[in-house]
Amino acid sequence: MNRTTQSLIAAVAALAAVTGFAVASAPDGSGDDGAKAAARLPVERSSLLCPVPSASDLAETSYTAFTPKGGTSAASGKAELRPATRALKVTPEGSAREEKKDDKPFLTSKAPGKPVTGEESGGESPALLGTADGKLAPGWTVQQTTKYAVGSGRGLQGANCTAPDTDFWFPGASTAEDRSDYVHLTNPDDTAAVVDVELYGKDGALKTEVGEAIQVQPHSSVPVLLSTLSPKEQTNLTMHVTARSGRVAAAVQSSDDKLGGDWLPASADPASRLVLPGIPKDATSVRLVAFAPGAEDADLKVQLAAPSGSISPAGHANLHVKSGMTTAVDLGDVTKGEAGSLILTPTEDATPVVAALRVTRGKGADQETAFIPATNAIGTRATVADNRAKGSTLSLVAPGKTGKVRVTASDGSEGGSSTSKTYTVKGGTTLGIKAPVPAGLKGTYALTVEPASGGSGEGVYASRMLEDPEDGVPMFTVQTLSDDRGMVSVPEAEQDLKVLQK
Repeated sequence: MNRTTQSLIAAVAALAAVTGFAVASAPDGSGDDGAKAAARLPVERSSLLCPVPSASDLAETSYTAFTPKGGTSAASGKAELRPATRALKVTPEGSAREEKKDDKPFLTSKAPGKPVTGEESGGESPALLGTADGKLAPGWTVQQTTKYAVGSGRGLQGANCTAPDTDFWFPGASTAEDRSDYVHLTNPDDTAAVVDVELYGKDGALKTEVGEAIQVQPHSSVPVLLSTLSPKEQTNLTMHVTARSGRVAAAVQSSDDKLGGDWLPASADPASRLVLPGIPKDATSVRLVAFAPGAEDADLKVQLAAPSGSISPAGHANLHVKSGMTTAVDLGDVTKGEAGSLILTPTEDATPVVAALRVTRGKGADQETAFIPATNAIGTRATVADNRAKGSTLSLVAPGKTGKVRVTASDGSEGGSSTSKTYTVKGGTTLGIKAPVPAGLKGTYALTVEPASGGSGEGVYASRMLEDPEDGVPMFTVQTLSDDRGMVSVPEAEQDLKVLQK
């Protein structure tokens, strides 16, 4: 093996371990099928972005960061949340110049297995950029939770901080009169990003030039009010965010004058089979919003995975989604007092779709809403942070075969020791459980879900509902759990060499 080939193989392996990109080799056609399985290695660096939480002086925001134990053998590492944006200062001449970004860490993690927390009050909180390396990188998770006591969007608004990317789908957005939906575009990099925002309603694309070529300057965050992109009010929209150049983190904050609000996370990538886990058992109203981005219409079978099995919601067994048009259907109190999850599968041809649920709890003036997007399975491991002694409910659904998972409650942020429990989720059902709590808990903790030893839990889907009621309002938020991408596939040197020598 020559020195150049050795160096190139090392570079490929290092890139995969740092970025999380999976690397695959082509067959060599030699009779040897190539065939050694790629090694699974922990990532060496992770990055996440948390959107600007609120402009309200009455809002209180908490951040919880956590890395599960056992992700890597690295001896050292650190994880920090810092302001992601630079401030603009107006000079006496009236021009604006960029100030140096504040590099003081807002929050610092030092060891896996124990959450760290931080809090912000009022409307001064910036977007935050988080980076983790070494032993703190694999599975690093950050939760942002804001509580609004009064006003439009009052309630509990939670968001998983996400990695920057170039493509996002948001079914469930709105430009209705009683809604204020903002998409926050945050650029963590040293070069500008150019972003397009497209809206699709019940009749197709909404014409707008304002959403084209939005400039997001380096280390800045741009909030865009969706109702300014189109003069036409529509209750149910699908938004597509794409970066022509650069990359951004995109998140939608939805506020309703009467029904509270929450963050609307991006849906999983378009797929012909979707799972939307964790509809609360006491949901008073559930709305499904779906969109087919391709050239073909989609015909879907709609099933509710309940504790005893899967059923078709009355009157909504099938859903036809026209290509390029947003379809919405109100399912009412579909769970009927039991935990449930929605499963969408093709009735004929497999046509990719995106989807999300808007879920309402409470009645009359005491209603609150949250969103559940289609998500990916837990895979190797999935984690959600910011759980409390009371108010955390975990939903586990196995849309296919029966799965067995282990749920670990971490040490508490201020005290308390970790505990684990194993659960079996029967195929086609949803298991709703009160989340296990660390012994002697003080502060908050994290929940990690992974396949149990000897079980088959990779195909299980999960979500966590966090509730914090106040003055009769059932304030809550729902976060889905999907594979944390803490491990990546790196090709073995022998297999890679055959490809490089051809």
